[in-house]
Amino acid sequence: MSPRDEGPPIRVAVGAATHEGLRRRINEDAHLARSPLFLVADGMGGHDAGDIASAAVIDEFSALPGTSVTVDHLQQALERARVRVDALRAGERAAGTTLSGVAIADIDGEGYWLTLNVGDSRTYRFFDGVLEQISVDHSVVQELVDSGALDEGDAASDNRRNVITRAIGAGSTGEADFWLIPAEAGDRMLVCSDGLSGELDAQGIADILAGVRDPQLAANRLVHEAILRGGRDNITAIVVDALEVSTRNAGDDHDTRPPEPADDGPDVDTETRPRAAASEGAR
Repeated sequence: MSPRDEGPPIRVAVGAATHEGLRRRINEDAHLARSPLFLVADGMGGHDAGDIASAAVIDEFSALPGTSVTVDHLQQALERARVRVDALRAGERAAGTTLSGVAIADIDGEGYWLTLNVGDSRTYRFFDGVLEQISVDHSVVQELVDSGALDEGDAASDNRRNVITRAIGAGSTGEADFWLIPAEAGDRMLVCSDGLSGELDAQGIADILAGVRDPQLAANRLVHEAILRGGRDNITAIVVDALEVSTRNAGDDHDTRPPEPADDGPDVDTETRPRAAASEGAR
């Protein structure tokens, strides 16, 4: 895989919106919505300098050149971002941030979505009326759901839902997850902080993505609805529409698959915070 010079393998239309919400003095979310990268970083409010941490991470990724990127490019930017965030300290606590999003990749001349995730910000794909969550939350609640200790229906109201197990900084060494997804014209990707997914359920998100065609208006509407439903955290949404996709085999299936290995309820505070226990993950 290598960056293309002759044009993007996926031509997109993009909209992005962000808001500090109704309970936060500052917006600790940062985002990048410029081809080939569409990313959201949610600074961890339980730590000082969360807004600085999220901005530093986005700054590292915004320096990537070209019309497509590779897993290696993302991993290298992620390592640079970790160094910057680990250097941020305020008092006794270390800064931290989540990161989730999608990049445009060129695989042998075909357009692919390359997604990454650390923490509980999310990346979704909306295609043919179906909303699919691509990223998997790195959170205590997700671990409990996966182990069968917590019913998925109860996860949204569990008071541990904002405690994450991986982050960039905040004492975490947890790795990012990556996925490669064959792109198709008509794909609509959504990248958001948990301030959105914590207020709107999957059906509410799908209804807006289906009903609002312009990506900027869709992003605005998603953020607005999250505010109306409580706005308990910072809220960021990026909507990315695939208008044209370079492809050699139009009949290929549309299933999510991993990339080739690359080296290796209650009205509670929804502010993202690290796991308290000193174990692998955010502390």
